Amino acid sequence: MKKILSFIAGILILTGIAVQASDLIIESKNQSYAETDSKIKFNGDVKVTIDELKVVGDNADVNVIDGQKLDTATFYDKPYAFEIKKNKKREVKANILKVSLITKIIRAEGDTQSVVFDGKTPVVVINADVQEYNTKTGVMKANGTVTMLYKDIETFSNAAEITTDKNGDLKRLVLIGNARVKQENNESMADRFVYDASTGNIVATGNTTSSIFTDDGAKLVLKSGYQEYNQNRSIFNASNNVRIWYQDYYAAGPKVTLYPGANGKPNEANFIGRSSITQGVRTIYADRIKMTMKPKTFDAQGNTRTVIKNIGSNTDENVSLGL
Repeated sequence: MKKILSFIAGILILTGIAVQASDLIIESKNQSYAETDSKIKFNGDVKVTIDELKVVGDNADVNVIDGQKLDTATFYDKPYAFEIKKNKKREVKANILKVSLITKIIRAEGDTQSVVFDGKTPVVVINADVQEYNTKTGVMKANGTVTMLYKDIETFSNAAEITTDKNGDLKRLVLIGNARVKQENNESMADRFVYDASTGNIVATGNTTSSIFTDDGAKLVLKSGYQEYNQNRSIFNASNNVRIWYQDYYAAGPKVTLYPGANGKPNEANFIGRSSITQGVRTIYADRIKMTMKPKTFDAQGNTRTVIKNIGSNTDENVSLGL
């Protein structure tokens, strides 16, 4: 999760493609206009320039409304759009690209892929069925099997929404529907992820599950209805039917906070509210439970109650305290 911020900062695929009041230049081998169709058609090595945006394709057309106003430019047969600013290059590939000259919306349809290059190195790759960027609001929406890749971080979702400010800096990222974020061996799943750049918080809601490697290198699984991670402090907060599995520990409660150890990975879980921790045949109930991964310990406080299962079975295994 800690690298999410740098990942998100790179997902500004269409940020610089602003279609404001400017000249539209179209070059092609052939151009034709039929008043009955209200379209200008272009065929053969079509090259379109709008400010710093360039689109290349085999054929395109532009809708004409009210006799002379240009409405939407549509590019067919797998066109390619790109812009270059300083050392950054942004490109978009799709089966069809549509550029609205009125609403300032750019829409890519069918096997869409957006890539940001730093020099010649691809920094971010986004694939989706449809990608749409509104240059007025700074919102980019992707729908249909959305995948994002940044270095060792991958995300998957049914849809995604990215909001940027006028300078192209990230304000908000939302992953919607069967969302998953994966980095190396760590993975989080939820119905919805929301990242707020102003606070550095990542909020996951709905059937959230995080599989995390802790300070001692062991795996911890955290399930709950709500999870919040602050990338600045490396702290997890979870609530709504919280459950944690860690080695032979199973802990449950209404709320928990995970604190990092020396290397920034989770090492301490503090449960608040009536909670329980189970190890072997022993379960301890308490108002507060502190579980530490390294060294492996737990501390239960407030109205504690211990239950040991099958105490009367006369076997050493069943009377063990599970230590």
